[in-house]
Amino acid sequence: MRKFVIVLAMLATTACSRKPATDFSKLASEATWKILSFSPVNASAQGLHQFEKKDFDTQLDDLSYPSLRKQRDYLVELHKRMNAFDKAALAPEDRADYEVIESQIGLALFDTDIAETWQHSPQTYVELVGNALFNPLMLEYAPKETRFRHIIARMEKLPAFLETARRQLADAPQIWIDVAKEENQGNIGLIDKTLRAAVPENLKTAFDSAASSALDSLRAFNRFLETDLPTRRRGGSAEWRLGPDKYATKFKLALATDRTPDQVLADAENRLKAVRANMLELATPLHTKWFPAHGAHPESGEALQTKVVKEVLDHIANDHSTPQTYFTDAAKYLEEARNFAQARNLLTLPGGANLQVIPTPEFLRGAYGVGGFNPAPVLEPKLGAFFWITPIPPNWPKERAESKLREYNIFKLRLLVVHEAMPGHYVQDEFANAVEPKQRRILRAIFSNGPYVEGWAQYITQVMLDEGYLDKAPELRLTFYKEELRVDANAILDIKLQTNRMTDDEAMSLMESLTFQEHEEAVAKLQRAKLSATQLPTYFVGWRDWLRVREHVTANSKNFTLRDFHNRALKEGGIPLPVLAQLLTGKPLN
Repeated sequence: MRKFVIVLAMLATTACSRKPATDFSKLASEATWKILSFSPVNASAQGLHQFEKKDFDTQLDDLSYPSLRKQRDYLVELHKRMNAFDKAALAPEDRADYEVIESQIGLALFDTDIAETWQHSPQTYVELVGNALFNPLMLEYAPKETRFRHIIARMEKLPAFLETARRQLADAPQIWIDVAKEENQGNIGLIDKTLRAAVPENLKTAFDSAASSALDSLRAFNRFLETDLPTRRRGGSAEWRLGPDKYATKFKLALATDRTPDQVLADAENRLKAVRANMLELATPLHTKWFPAHGAHPESGEALQTKVVKEVLDHIANDHSTPQTYFTDAAKYLEEARNFAQARNLLTLPGGANLQVIPTPEFLRGAYGVGGFNPAPVLEPKLGAFFWITPIPPNWPKERAESKLREYNIFKLRLLVVHEAMPGHYVQDEFANAVEPKQRRILRAIFSNGPYVEGWAQYITQVMLDEGYLDKAPELRLTFYKEELRVDANAILDIKLQTNRMTDDEAMSLMESLTFQEHEEAVAKLQRAKLSATQLPTYFVGWRDWLRVREHVTANSKNFTLRDFHNRALKEGGIPLPVLAQLLTGKPLN
C-alpha cells in the first residue's frame, strides 16, 4: 500500500518555478536516451546500437531486481528534477514532452512497484527473448553475418536470463502461464527452425553450439512453467485483475485522457445501444433482399435487432478468403486502400517502400491472434515496418478455421488492412518518424500515447468509409458497425473485468450475443483482456477523442480541410489527444 500511495502522490504533484524553462530540453533529451538504454533489445530494434560505450546488439535486457531497482531510483529522481520546472512556463512543444515523460515515469513505477510484473509475468521474459532473436533476423541494420553473430551472442546469454526469470517469478495467473508456454514454444521453433535455416554457412558451428544450450534452457523453462510456477505463492494471490483502485490509477497514466473509467464505461455502453439500432436500420433492406421468405420476425426490441442483424452478418460472412488465399488477399486490399486514400486526398501518403507484409512471428501469436503492425525503427525507418497477418494454422480443425475466416471475411479483412496499415498505423508511424528534433521523435515514438495511436486507426477507418470507400457498400458499413461494437465491447470488457464487475460467461455473452463476434474471436479477446489492463479501452477512448479534437480544430479554424488537419495532427507524433488539441489551436479541449 505504501508504494501505491507514492505513485498516487506523484500524480497529484504540481510543478514549482525553480529552473529556467530553456533548460528543459536538455533534461528531456537526457531522459529519453537514458530510459531507452534501459532496454538494449528495444534500443537496438529502434536503431540505437551503442550508448555510453555499451553495444546493445549483443545484449539482453537485465531484468534482475538490482537492475530494476537502479532504473526505478533514476525515475524517482527524474520526477523530482522534472518537478523543478514550471510546466505552464514551458514552450508548447516542450510542455507536450513534459506530459509524455511524466506519464511514462508513472507507468514505469506502477509496473515496478504495484503490478510487479517482474515477479508475476512469465510472458514478459518469454516475449523479450523472442524479440531479441527475431529483430536482428528481420531488420537489416548490418550484413547478415554480423546480425547472426549478434543473435548467437544473445542466445549464449539465454540460460542466465531464464535463470533470473525462474528465481524472480513468485507466482502467476494460470492464463499468463498458459500463454507464456505457447509463446515460449514459438521461441523454440524460432531458434530450431527459422534461425537454423537462415544462418550463414560459416557460422553454423557457432550457431549450433549456442542453440544447443539456448534450446535446453527454453525447454527447461517450459517445464518450470508447467510444474513449478503454478505451485508458487510467494508474491500473493495469482490474480490477473487489477481491482478498482489500481485500475483507475493505471487508466489515468496509460490513457492520459480527461475521463474516468466509469465515464468511459457509460459512454461505451450507450454507444453500443446506439450502434445496434443503426445496424438494424441498415440491415433491414438487406434482410428483405436476401431472406424474402423469412417475412416479419415476431421478436421485438433487442431480440429483433439480434435476429435480423445476425442473419445479415452471417450472410456477409459467407464471402471470405480460403486458408490459402487469406494472406495474399490482405496484401491486395492494402494496395486498394492506398489508391482510395490518395484519390480522396485525405492526407500525405508515404511511399510505402519500407512496408513489409509478413506472417506474425510464432512467439507473438498468443497475443496477436489476428495480426498487428510493428513500426519501423525510429532511428532507422528505412529498415522497414511490418504488417503482420496471423495465418490459419494447417492443423486447425475445419470448423475452427472456418470460424476465423468468417469473422475476417472480405469486408472485415479490408477494415483490418485500413486499421493496421493504410492509412492507419503504418501511415501514422511514417509521420512520427519525421518528427524533429531527433530527441523529440524518439521520445514520442517509444512512449506513444495509446489512445492517440489506436484511436487514429479507428478514426481514419471511419473517414475512409465516410468518403465512400468500396463505393459505400452497405456490407462494408455494416461490418464497420460490427467493428464499432467490438471497440465498444473492448472498453466495457477491460473496465468491468479488471474491476471485478464481469464474469467470463458475461464477457462471452456480450461479445457473441450483443456484438456478433464469432466464438473463436471472442475466446481470443477474453484471453487478451486477461493478459493486459487498460490497453483494450485505448481504441474507444482514442476514437472518441480524435473526433473531439477534429471538432475542436474545426471550431477554431477558418479554412478547415481534412488533409490539413490530418497532416498537422500526425506531424506531432504520439502525444495525448488533449495535449494535441492544445497544440493545434492554443486552446484546451472542451
